Amino acid sequence: MTVTERGRAVHLSARTHPRSRGIVLGGVAAGVLLAVLWSYEFVDHVIGDNVANTLLGHDAKNTAIGGTVAGLVFAFVSGLAGTFTACNIAMAAAVGPMSQAGGAGATRAGLRVLLRPVGWLTVGMVAVAATYGFVGVLLGDRLPQLSTGTVGGLPVRLVQSMVVFGVIGLAFVYLGLAALGTLPDPFAHRPVARVVALGALVGGFLIGRPYPLFNKLFHWAVDTGNPLYGAGAFVLQSLGNIAIVAALFALVIVVTRGRFVQWLAASPARTAAVTGALLIALGVFMVVYWDVRLPAMFGYGWFPTMPYNG
Repeated sequence: MTVTERGRAVHLSARTHPRSRGIVLGGVAAGVLLAVLWSYEFVDHVIGDNVANTLLGHDAKNTAIGGTVAGLVFAFVSGLAGTFTACNIAMAAAVGPMSQAGGAGATRAGLRVLLRPVGWLTVGMVAVAATYGFVGVLLGDRLPQLSTGTVGGLPVRLVQSMVVFGVIGLAFVYLGLAALGTLPDPFAHRPVARVVALGALVGGFLIGRPYPLFNKLFHWAVDTGNPLYGAGAFVLQSLGNIAIVAALFALVIVVTRGRFVQWLAASPARTAAVTGALLIALGVFMVVYWDVRLPAMFGYGWFPTMPYNG
């Protein structure tokens, strides 16, 4: 690098760092605020239970799963119902990377090509979900996720949730900082690999998910004793989780006639800002919600609450 090039790099660094710093601080603030405002009672019970009950035509929680077909239907429906739960909402962070993976030329190639990023997200997600479903059935009640015990007053299954979502949240934050250039980016110039990795993290949500309908599905899969049923059920659960986000992504593309992807792809700095902000905000939300707010509910520390979610 010549002296001129080095000076230009320093100039660009000085010019872009304050903006990146603002995006980071804004993402952190948004994540913490979301953790404070979040109401799991409303999302899990009012939205999730009502959606599942309506689609299944019966009380999803209290009606036994009758047979393999019913179990697989329950898997997809409960996944759809759990779209906006605290253990799944962070998948919205994949929207920016999916747009980037679509490529600037994709807007001229039709909806099928535009939705390729959704396919790559699904590849990573299905690989993890199927593996965990298969192994989960083999391990059964030895998994903390299926335990009814407590440790230090905390349900064992929630301890697993805290660990899993804390790690995934930190991974989201790292990828967000990497997208902004603050940390080394393992997926630099590899947008498809980034989306597949995010899909794997989304599939990993199942490993920590304490959502009651998922817990019921997991117990059903273990009771069948067939790991292939577990793999299939977990894949359908994950597909249900991303169905609404995939539909919204497609809708945005159709309504804007591809201009949304063009707008992002036209400016690498803009794509990095959107990607980084979403990943940081939702990563911070996961860490704060699961590793600060949740323990506070059981007397470990303190966390502010709202009148409707205290």
